[in-house]
Amino acid sequence: MNKLIGLAILLIGMMLAVGAGATFRYYEADRGITVAIVSDENEFIDLTPAQPYAYLNNGKLTIEISTNNPNYNETLGFGRGLSPNTTYVFEHMFNVSNELWENNETDFPICVQISITQGSGVEIFEGDWAETSGTQLQFTVYHNTPVSVGMVFDTSNMGLSVNPGDIQVQMSIHAWKGTCD
Repeated sequence: MNKLIGLAILLIGMMLAVGAGATFRYYEADRGITVAIVSDENEFIDLTPAQPYAYLNNGKLTIEISTNNPNYNETLGFGRGLSPNTTYVFEHMFNVSNELWENNETDFPICVQISITQGSGVEIFEGDWAETSGTQLQFTVYHNTPVSVGMVFDTSNMGLSVNPGDIQVQMSIHAWKGTCD
């Protein structure tokens, strides 16, 4: 009888040991995460104004060609906006930089894609104007080598706007590690 009880205890012990190790059920731990939210010109992927039409608004890159732009100065005779039925090309509107910490030990390039709403009358291009632009732009950014982004504004078939900022366009910026294909 003692052998049976001992064998039963041994069998129960083995089942508990095997059962506990075979299926993970629960783990609880507290860990801290600290993230600094900084303005566009101080983040890992910097967006820095390069023209007076681009500025930082509460830390976010803003393109504004109207009298609402804080760089606007009426006493200097600056224009108030864009003319209807015209095309404006602004080279080097803003720069994109790669300031990731990984660049500390090796060159760590990133691929950046910028998209503008199609049909908005706004297109983008890289660097100097070469008479080509589009609503999507993709380029590789290396550390300490900012890439300049220019913009084309086509106001064809647009009438005069009543208020500054009547026309608003969304720009999306995505980045991932490595060079662009």
